[in-house]
Amino acid sequence: VHAFLRSGLPLVLGYNTALFSWLLRVFGRRRLVMNMDGIEWKREKWSRWARLWLRLNERIGTFAAHTMIADHPEIERHLRRLAPRARIATIPYGANHVAEGPKEVLDDFGLAPHGYLLLVARLEPENSVLTVVEAHARARTDTPLVIVGPITPERNGYHERIVEAARGSDVRFVGPIYDQDRLASLRLHALAYVHGHTVGGTNPSLVEAMGAGNAIVAHDNRFNRWVAGGGARYFSDAEELAGVFDDLAGPASDVGELRASSRARFAEAFTWPDILSRYERVLEDATRSDRERE
Repeated sequence: VHAFLRSGLPLVLGYNTALFSWLLRVFGRRRLVMNMDGIEWKREKWSRWARLWLRLNERIGTFAAHTMIADHPEIERHLRRLAPRARIATIPYGANHVAEGPKEVLDDFGLAPHGYLLLVARLEPENSVLTVVEAHARARTDTPLVIVGPITPERNGYHERIVEAARGSDVRFVGPIYDQDRLASLRLHALAYVHGHTVGGTNPSLVEAMGAGNAIVAHDNRFNRWVAGGGARYFSDAEELAGVFDDLAGPASDVGELRASSRARFAEAFTWPDILSRYERVLEDATRSDRERE
């Protein structure tokens, strides 16, 4: 209602409420730019009815938006099954370059610089957190695994399995961290960043880790492969990941090369000036079309 009563071009972030965006277009006679986000209806955390709602809204979003923004080439490929290529712009997420961060932050967690593995995620099945913890338990390394994210094993069966799998190994559940400076310091000083996401497009947490120059260890899928590029280590299961952990902490570690690759890939595709200028062009094109129509 607020958007309906205001002039200007609506930029809609996500298709989860596309039904209302469609009403805004039809009755408000407004052009819409919509970031279509990930393929939400594939996430295991949603119930059957929630998935139905999300899938329905994704389809409505393809009609409601004059321009759809895909945050990843694979998302663009998915959207092209639903709408013409001319109505899709592919723009990934960006992040800040992190070159320095106080090491004192590590003292709060009993950590040493480059002496821990880091994972930042919601603890959900599609993010492979259980696989990562199981791999850490199998690995020979004594490098701690630090997991940042809300965890409630008393109310969540998946969380309970994660905690159980962590017994006997140095896995530290530090809960959510909302202070971005503290989180950036944790990323900057980690030995490596572990990214287990299996669905979605360009994940902001992965891009932020690359902006901090982290060595990236990611689940092997087409989404992560495009984001992190060839200069990352990939895994498909716990056994393979355990071997990667041992390699990273071993005498022949390639962490330095992995960090350099992250920096280069980040500078190539995910800096804010580039991302925002591409958004600006999309919005200018849409407002120009509005003026021409009037």
